[in-house]
Amino acid sequence: MDPFESLRELDFPVGVVVTDSVDAVAHYGDTTTPYRWASVTKLLSATATLVAVERGMVRLDEAAGPDGATVRHLLAHASGVPFDSGATLSEPGRRRVYSNLGIELLAEHVADAVGTDFTGWVEETVVDPLGMSTVLIEGSPAHGATGSAEDLAVLGRELLNPTLLGRELYEEATSVVFPGLSGVLPGYGRQEHNDWGLGFEIRDHKSPHWTGQNSSPRTFGHFGQSGSFLWVDPEVHLSTAFLGSEPFGDWAVEAWPPLTDAILAQHAPLG
Repeated sequence: MDPFESLRELDFPVGVVVTDSVDAVAHYGDTTTPYRWASVTKLLSATATLVAVERGMVRLDEAAGPDGATVRHLLAHASGVPFDSGATLSEPGRRRVYSNLGIELLAEHVADAVGTDFTGWVEETVVDPLGMSTVLIEGSPAHGATGSAEDLAVLGRELLNPTLLGRELYEEATSVVFPGLSGVLPGYGRQEHNDWGLGFEIRDHKSPHWTGQNSSPRTFGHFGQSGSFLWVDPEVHLSTAFLGSEPFGDWAVEAWPPLTDAILAQHAPLG
């Protein structure tokens, strides 16, 4: 079985790295050239925020963002702030409103708490400790990173076997926060249970979705409008990083789920 069959007719470069919790187990395409991560950047920002929580510099339930919202609300896209600008759309905790602005407000809050600019904090606490040498963050903490698929896979490996976060906080971050909230998953429409953790989108039973039909409900990660994704499936101890030069579109909707299912069929441990 060729797990990359769904990619072979694409007429633009992509890079894919499949990894377990120790090392890469499969590569496809150009995995060393930096590409735009777009919203996959949020995984870096979330992890750096959680490091600040782990170190006691930030608390999840302290006020941040609009009135009544907390760090927890901002991480979980439940603060009610809009996608990028404008008035607050709902009370905190009532709707899942996916928001770049919310992550930017979160970054400002964390920067104030740790006493340095947020990009520097991400580099100091996540990028440099993990040795992600190609990663560059310019502009928004919601969508401004570039880096190689190899380095995105390093982050996936960390999220399979965390060293930067304690187990208790990691389990909370990768479980559903504010369960039962509905909202729009960009590119895939309204989901009655649009589940998120603390910065990580939770697969659960969403349909349609960018992961595979056989992805476990515990799968978490993010995809980006640059045509990027990182998923982590803790049930089978696998993660896959995908980057390329073509923006998200119909090609991704068609190619990504069979790619994921083929990777799981090929590399997931039996039993």
